[in-house]
Amino acid sequence: MRSFKSLNNLVGWLVFAIAAVTYLLTLEPTASFWDCGEFIACSFKLLVPHPPGAPTFLLLGRLFSLFSFGDVTKVPVLINALSGLSSAFTVLFLFWIITRMARKLVLREAVGNSNLKAESIEPTQGQSFLILSAGVVGALAFAFSDSFWFNAVEGEVYAMSALCTAAVVWLMLKWEGHADEPDSDKWIVLIAYVIGLSIGVHLLNLLTVPALGFIYYYRRNANPSFAGGLIVMVVSMIIVGSILVGIIPGLPTLAGGFEVFFVNSVGLPFNSGLIIFLALFIGLIWFGFRLSYQRRSQLLNTSMLCFVFILIGYSSYLIVPIRASYKPTINENDPSDVLSFVSYLKREQYGSRPLLYGPQFNAQPNGQEPGAARYARDTKTGKYKELPPQPEYTYADEDKMLIPRIYSYEPDQIANYKKWVDIQDGVKPTMGQNLGFLFRYQMGHMFWRYFMWNFVGRESDIQQAGVVTPFSPGKGSLPARIGESPAHNNFLALPLILGLIGLFFQSRRDSKDAWVTGLLFIMTGLAIVFYLNQPPREPRERDYTFTGATFAFSIWIGLGVLGLAELFGRAVKNDGLRAGLALVVGLLVPGIMAAQGWDDHDRSDRYNSVDSAKNLLNSCAPNAILFTNGDNDTFPLWYAQEVEGIRTDVRVAVLSYLNTDWYIAQMKRRAYKSQPFPISMGPEAYAQGTNDMLPYAANPAVQSVNLKQFLQLINTNNPLLQVQYQEGGPSMNSFPTPNFFLPVDTAAVKRLGIIPKDREKQLVPQLEWSMGKRAIEKKNLVILDMIATNNWQRPIYFSSTVAPQDYMNLQPYFQLEGMAYRLLPLKDPNYDPRGGDEGFVEKDLTYDRLMKQFSYRGLTDANIFYDENNLRFPANYRDKFARLANAYLADGNTAKAKEVADKCLALMPDAAIPYDYYSPQLVPALVAGGEKQKADQLLDTMTRRSEQMLAYYSTKPDGSLFEDDMRGYLLGLQSVYRAAEAAGDKARAEKAYGLMSQYYPR
Repeated sequence: MRSFKSLNNLVGWLVFAIAAVTYLLTLEPTASFWDCGEFIACSFKLLVPHPPGAPTFLLLGRLFSLFSFGDVTKVPVLINALSGLSSAFTVLFLFWIITRMARKLVLREAVGNSNLKAESIEPTQGQSFLILSAGVVGALAFAFSDSFWFNAVEGEVYAMSALCTAAVVWLMLKWEGHADEPDSDKWIVLIAYVIGLSIGVHLLNLLTVPALGFIYYYRRNANPSFAGGLIVMVVSMIIVGSILVGIIPGLPTLAGGFEVFFVNSVGLPFNSGLIIFLALFIGLIWFGFRLSYQRRSQLLNTSMLCFVFILIGYSSYLIVPIRASYKPTINENDPSDVLSFVSYLKREQYGSRPLLYGPQFNAQPNGQEPGAARYARDTKTGKYKELPPQPEYTYADEDKMLIPRIYSYEPDQIANYKKWVDIQDGVKPTMGQNLGFLFRYQMGHMFWRYFMWNFVGRESDIQQAGVVTPFSPGKGSLPARIGESPAHNNFLALPLILGLIGLFFQSRRDSKDAWVTGLLFIMTGLAIVFYLNQPPREPRERDYTFTGATFAFSIWIGLGVLGLAELFGRAVKNDGLRAGLALVVGLLVPGIMAAQGWDDHDRSDRYNSVDSAKNLLNSCAPNAILFTNGDNDTFPLWYAQEVEGIRTDVRVAVLSYLNTDWYIAQMKRRAYKSQPFPISMGPEAYAQGTNDMLPYAANPAVQSVNLKQFLQLINTNNPLLQVQYQEGGPSMNSFPTPNFFLPVDTAAVKRLGIIPKDREKQLVPQLEWSMGKRAIEKKNLVILDMIATNNWQRPIYFSSTVAPQDYMNLQPYFQLEGMAYRLLPLKDPNYDPRGGDEGFVEKDLTYDRLMKQFSYRGLTDANIFYDENNLRFPANYRDKFARLANAYLADGNTAKAKEVADKCLALMPDAAIPYDYYSPQLVPALVAGGEKQKADQLLDTMTRRSEQMLAYYSTKPDGSLFEDDMRGYLLGLQSVYRAAEAAGDKARAEKAYGLMSQYYPR
């Protein structure tokens, strides 16, 4: 018979294989939405992603990408596979963690009160089977859990972060088993190295330290006490704080201080202070080791080794300033020297949230104080010049409070706070209201709801979706969008029940290990909730953050098999049969999780994100400038250009980044085939702290301003534009009127050949528009500069997904070409600022791109699951098809209109991509083309679906959370009403209107 050790290894690798095959079969073949496109692009070319970066992930991703052997379309598969394999190894380590804990429980029961160590006893065949069964059930339950599976099939950092967490817990348990051996500290040193590496992935791994501390304490103390446990907790948190604050940003900050002092005060060349700091730091490390040898201190020596190995792992971060110094095409924050690198590590661009003490939501600042000193290299003087410090608001003590959970002053966030707590404008929230928001929303909605998704059931893929329990209504009684959604998963609470059995079983048999597991659950779950201090509205669900907690609970799911065996032991005395029954019942848990979760986690045929990026790039003329907005707009474009080399002549400009000087400087450099941005402003005009915001300062003598002259005044800091908002405060540029104009050299524009023949009469001698009275942000100033400086030489486009306020009221001069709006000196005579469609439809170009050039892989397949995020871009396609069809219809070309509408419905049938707000806009073309029956079916489907969903939401006690979704269905009914009214279908129009009247007041 095989030994338990060999069986444990064999079954563990079998579980690994099951997980790995699962993830590789359901892997996304391209770069999915959110950060994945950025991470894949940055891994492929070792670029610099958003702070604080993930250099360990990037290095391993680069290594995996080398196996593409020149086929760039395989790069995303390989980097996604890195996440899949990381997740499979996490499952493997979890299996070994569970079997180790289970072995102690089973054999401790067998030896009773004997002083023999349970670890030294070889389990019997029946005991081995039971222990391995616990490992299989717990590990596979975690493998098929909703949030972990989601992370496992895309190129993001969370899968590798989970691997680091699992590895350090497993390594600590290995140390526990070898603690009496002379060289046992090697396991602790290895843990330190993994923690150092994990810093270059994600910081979640640090939260395991308290649990590791208690494993150490319990192993070294036969009689642990409460006071001892308290000391362990304090020491553990000091270690976490030392790494989080002292090592990660602390050492580079100290190095930066040396650099500024020795360059500015001593007069040494750049990097001298950094070299001196490194020499002193290495000397201190040498002194620490020498002292440990002199005093024969194992504790000091081991501590020094751990410190050094953390630094060795952390050294992966050196890639960030090294690569940034080469000015790559993606170089976020440009952390090319030690000072900018510190800002990058501290994530300063994202601001901060109050944690333990700070202002509440309606606190009014009573002044400003300068923030930390900021420096930048001045190559002319050879010194660091001091930049204006970022001002920080100060608040009166009465406006501050402990544990400020209700802190955001944004109107949208305040409206969402009111859904959870009864706060009043102008009234300071009470401590009870703050704690109510903490427990109801931050812990309840944003943690326990996610926890229940993984182990009880999930209602749907719609944001804010609730939990499905064994007592929830059946699928047949739910709207199809909920009940028939692949994301509607009901686990009958079996994983939760089995986990609770395991929790009670371990707590009763081994309270020490139960506390370690519980602490791991708390620190990687509820402690993160408290630290994040989330606002009441997030752009997407955040369940992927809490996989550490689901990892810990899966340990209890595995140990629940032992609890089942104990229950069965009252009726079945044979160890093997009892273990077999426990395994069969236990396997129901991962079995139902896999069966329910496969269809909504299978991304193997999903190409939507990358196709949308390629289609947007291919909407642009050669050498274009394309303004985008947001992660899902931009990161797939970065992937398409950096990895697959698609349309590298198009310069993608992220609107939010244009508010920063480093990004503007980056745009003024060449990138691949794209020339630098045509920007007239010099570095002084767009430096951070200068022209960040231009307020409106009305001057009645100025009715309108020439854009080029305005920019000249900005460049020279002309006193005509200077205003002072605080007595004694700095002056800033402003704008005296919202009305701008830009003269157009019509003859030169005609020579460029950019004017369609049918629009020549719409060419205007000058552009005229209003910027409104809101402050002009730096990004707006940069765009205006480009428009004025470019002189129509390069095509300028705005993505059609950009927020309308970022169009700066230039819509009358937009021309729709595919999926983007081109800015031209042509005024659309039919533009309606009260809500008409934006951009004149250039029919020939848009037809060629929508009907012939664009790729729509997988959108016809009803078997592919598209979640709420993935459905937004097909809706954008439908909008453009409908606009093109209606443009042809307005020209009297019924045949073309019908052709476009039919193509749209064929490419995106309702079974695959459910009808949305834009679908009824195809009805006029269908009716004119003699397809009234198809049009009626579309309208009826939309009306029925909207009625079902609105009725469903109106009965939910938390229906206010779904206001955005309800608004979408009401807008859909409005679209149905307009289409039916235009088609003369009074019955359908009246029904849609009646439903709007019924549900809109709610």
